[in-house]
Amino acid sequence: MSTTTASPSGASAPQAEFSIKSIILPALAVIIGMIMVILDSTVVNVAIPNLQHYFDTSLGTIQWTITGYTLALAAVIPLAGWMTDRFGSKKIFLITIAMFTLGSVLCAIAQTPEQLVLFRVIQGLGGGMVSPIGFAMIFKLAPPEKRGSVMGMLGIPMLLAPAAGPILGGWLIGIASWHWIFMINLPIGIAALFVGMKFLPVGDRQKTPALDVLGMVLAPIAFSMLAYGVSESSKGWTETSTLTGLIVGGIALIIFVFVELNKKQPLLELRVFGSSDFVRGVILTWLSQIALMGSILMVPLYLQNILHYTPLKSGLTTLPMAIGSALFMPIGGRLFDKIGARPLAFVGLGIISGALFILSTIDTETTRFMIMLPLAMMGMGMGLSMMALNTHVLNSAPRNLVSRVTPLTTASQQVVMSFAIAGMTGYLSSRITHHLAAGTEPVAGSTAAFGDTFFLTASIACVGVVVSLILRKPKVKAEPVVLGKPAADSDASMMMGH
Repeated sequence: MSTTTASPSGASAPQAEFSIKSIILPALAVIIGMIMVILDSTVVNVAIPNLQHYFDTSLGTIQWTITGYTLALAAVIPLAGWMTDRFGSKKIFLITIAMFTLGSVLCAIAQTPEQLVLFRVIQGLGGGMVSPIGFAMIFKLAPPEKRGSVMGMLGIPMLLAPAAGPILGGWLIGIASWHWIFMINLPIGIAALFVGMKFLPVGDRQKTPALDVLGMVLAPIAFSMLAYGVSESSKGWTETSTLTGLIVGGIALIIFVFVELNKKQPLLELRVFGSSDFVRGVILTWLSQIALMGSILMVPLYLQNILHYTPLKSGLTTLPMAIGSALFMPIGGRLFDKIGARPLAFVGLGIISGALFILSTIDTETTRFMIMLPLAMMGMGMGLSMMALNTHVLNSAPRNLVSRVTPLTTASQQVVMSFAIAGMTGYLSSRITHHLAAGTEPVAGSTAAFGDTFFLTASIACVGVVVSLILRKPKVKAEPVVLGKPAADSDASMMMGH
């Protein structure tokens, strides 16, 4: 470790303790901001029927409040690395929090559905950069030997907020109105700004080369159009809107990859994929994201559409997953610092696989407890594995590229999650059609289709268990990655290898 070689062993422990203490308040600022943004991604889903009734408009129009937000998120994520290098991470982080908060207030006072969609786009433009910038800032501040523990704290809102969103949304709509699902972001945003201004370190502004204009144009087109095409696939994969999004996004992505690989200072550093440790970690995070969607998306659909639970009751039923993740995320972080990511990924994804296999056995007689139990297991598995994998991925990249790697991984996960949602939704629909065509009673047929979908997701998680066996700790002197400038070679020595 660099900390132990720089000073006598007796002095190394106090240094690490001081580093951890100094990072708590900056981490709090990032956590508050991340909770606000991630919570908003799920809390609005509950309000769709209310918004449709309030504005007296079609479901297709109101769905753009989600689609527009998603497109804005996907478009702006790739810009986060260059923006932080150019202007400093603290300044950009605070600006994005302010933009998201402003967008939230505007959403709450929107008078027409068109205004609501526009203001949701403003929210997305601000919210897209919060997570990648936040992760990069805290990762750089964390002492190498404590990165797992620190990143584990940041992981709590990633798993807690999506599960808490439906509960909060259902409660606010029940006691007040849909306006408050947006207005509640005002005090949270103000708190994030106050804590951030006071405790975030003054930015790590770097000397940046001329802006990669072509990359900045192509990246938003590629990621937003792919997200749009996938979101429109619910209408059919052969629909014009779906094909347009996928074709335009796919072509833009191919050109973008070619352009970035041939630039010395690209917008996104794709050459980091030259590290096999990085690639293995990224693949596992994608598999984990797909498994996560198996519970966050499918379970509420089953509870509300088949069992006819209210949004609030559905949210409370999924609460054990949030509790499990909140309890096991810090444990996973501490264990990562001691044993690395491989055993945590193996055990965590194994628990997730078991939970999804249990859910695949649901029928019309399944009790509420037998739904909550595997959800608690899902939370435990995600808590152990998710942030361990994310930290492993960042450890696998040269430290000077962390601000470029976090937007890359976030953007790729956004696209993978979009494909996972569309793929599982399509598979669920096809299985419902299959069971109904076989003469199964509608409720039983739909329940069986959900079971089939959970089985598919469990099988994907099992693939993750197998892949985790080839995961390895990044070496102290990692395998070289061609990065376009010699300075990266010295940073490679900073790559972790506990």
